[in-house]
Amino acid sequence: MSEPSITDELIAAHGLKPDEYDRILEIIGREPTFTELGIFSAMWNEHCSYKSSKKWLRTLPIEGPQVICGPGENAGVVDIGDGQAVVFKMESHNHPSYIEPYQGAATGVGGILRDVFTMGARPIAAMNSLSFGEPSHPKTRQLVSGVVAGVGGYGNCFGVPTVGGEVRFHAAYNGNCLVNAFAAGLADADKIFYSAASGVGMPVVYLGAKTGRDGVGGATMASAEFDDTIEEKRPTVQVGDPFTEKRLMEATLELMATGAVISIQDMGAAGLTCSAVEMGDKGGLGVKLKLEDVPQREENMTAYEMMLSESQERMLMVLKPELEAEARAVFVKWDLDFAIVGETIAEDRFLIEHNGEIKADLPLSKLSSTAPEYDRPWVETPPAAPLEDVPQIDAIDGLRALLASPNYARKQWVWEQYDSQVMADTVVTPSLGAGVVRVHGTGKALAFTSDVTPRYVKANPVEGGKQAVAEAYRNLTATGARPLATTDNMNFGNPEKPEIMGQFVGAIKGIGEAVKALDMPIVSGNVSLYNETDGTGILPTPTIGAVGLIDDLDHMIAGQVREGHVLLLVGETEGHLGQSALLAEVFNREDGDAPAVDLAAEKRNGDFIRDQRDWIDVCTDVSDGGVAMAAFEMAESAGVGLWLYDDDTAQCFGEDQARYLIGCSFDKAEALMIAAGKAGVPLTTVGKFTGDQTVWINKSQAPLSELSELYRTSFAAAVG
Repeated sequence: MSEPSITDELIAAHGLKPDEYDRILEIIGREPTFTELGIFSAMWNEHCSYKSSKKWLRTLPIEGPQVICGPGENAGVVDIGDGQAVVFKMESHNHPSYIEPYQGAATGVGGILRDVFTMGARPIAAMNSLSFGEPSHPKTRQLVSGVVAGVGGYGNCFGVPTVGGEVRFHAAYNGNCLVNAFAAGLADADKIFYSAASGVGMPVVYLGAKTGRDGVGGATMASAEFDDTIEEKRPTVQVGDPFTEKRLMEATLELMATGAVISIQDMGAAGLTCSAVEMGDKGGLGVKLKLEDVPQREENMTAYEMMLSESQERMLMVLKPELEAEARAVFVKWDLDFAIVGETIAEDRFLIEHNGEIKADLPLSKLSSTAPEYDRPWVETPPAAPLEDVPQIDAIDGLRALLASPNYARKQWVWEQYDSQVMADTVVTPSLGAGVVRVHGTGKALAFTSDVTPRYVKANPVEGGKQAVAEAYRNLTATGARPLATTDNMNFGNPEKPEIMGQFVGAIKGIGEAVKALDMPIVSGNVSLYNETDGTGILPTPTIGAVGLIDDLDHMIAGQVREGHVLLLVGETEGHLGQSALLAEVFNREDGDAPAVDLAAEKRNGDFIRDQRDWIDVCTDVSDGGVAMAAFEMAESAGVGLWLYDDDTAQCFGEDQARYLIGCSFDKAEALMIAAGKAGVPLTTVGKFTGDQTVWINKSQAPLSELSELYRTSFAAAVG
């Protein structure tokens, strides 16, 4: 089969700019082959090279005594004591999920699980953060249904509990949904596996499922904006098989125990190309591949197709040759492919042969660590216009408006499609701020959360970036967990637009300030740019996934409020309504600035909650919808009445930061008041829980049953 000629149109179709192609010519001193063009395209696209974001990602705090491995590997690794480590990461599968919702979301889950067990960790928890367009948009219901089914279908079959996440709706996502998948696993701290190849002449081994044509060009597609040709991109979406992935995980972990693995890498974006290049580049070695030895499930596959296929459930490994037979036996037992497809070489070459013909011969180091890097022009986001007057409203009417919105209604329609109990170690299931999973066989537990408020980030990227980290910190703290570290998923529009790049830069600055102040270094992450359709970008959505440690489950905060409990507010309320949920849902407005984040107050108030956790029966952070929404959720989950004393609109629905609600007995409340006074922490009584099955906000009231029905049915009514 003859290869196509390299034309300007072909170069552009591969996502390469003219100056980038000129750079390729300079590097190799000749016109590339078709396969070489595909390899450069895959390695130099935004999705794999981070060429627009590397400059700013380097500014993030990534170190701490708890960090075993920071960004740069398949996942981050953090010490949790007793010789154990938690391995975790969050990644996006936005473009594939918009084109083909079920498989796009399913393979997003599969990919993030591989990132975790490739490091030698057994996955113990998953989360997801989903952003969709308006419920009334003609495509939204199909996307929600397909994405949620795909997340559940893959995770449930694989056998990992989904313990948390978030779902939002906004017109800005009408043409480009976001699907961010998180996974975490447990490993022995001294048995972590890395991807850097070592040793010359070592076998390069292909593991797992066979290679097909699904996903060819997927990484390049994920680095492009959408337009009216979107349906033509459907073949670039991969197809997943969770049962094969389960076998691959068991085989991989068993293989690691044999001592045969020198290095190992998931075949994710750009498949065989990216995995081989990254292993060689990190080890300072070249790689030679013989593609006729690659297990294939389709006939007459070309070198180009094999190198760029993103078929799922595949790994690449550098093997100790003396243990080849033992390693092969493991994969034969699990009915998976095991094929030696190449070797490491001393020269800086990426040499690809197919049936005796050289299809690519490139300097390997130029493909990865020396890929283009841009200092994109950016402009600072202008200050938000001052908030115009917000009228006083009946507080119960305001609460009803929030409960009726699919953004703030209870999301059981989503999480009931996920298995949250598989493995039998889940302590706190979805519905609260953070999920909690027991560290098997110990008294410890890990808490997981995912947070961002995109409307804040759009109004003020720096404060919005801080707030995403601060809310994750509070959600972990509210369980009694000590926050350990974070992973970020930076979802933005076209970075070639200075205003979009300015959003990215501002968010990075805010995130960096917050993770440093709150001792939650970034240990892994993902950048997803070009989330635009016909030139219209999404809301800037830097999702923060965070992990915290509960040293002893006996000290976890996990009770329920009951009749007679006092409702205490930690933190100060000025009544910030700019960019608030109330403003959006009741007044259809998105004006004013994001709330300011006082990181010193966040740290102080968080330390207070953890220090006093044995006096606290129930705790939640205060975020969207303010005190009224947070207090209602506490009461509704326990089936008790609520009386909030103040019905001032700003006091009820303001979204000031660094705040928590505590439910506890009167005696414990007294002890907490004394402790708060000593610690300099603002603590006030704002209400109580009653036995009359009624929600009172000062003198306005409604039956709990009526509000609960609205809260529990509005999401399904909007998307079902």
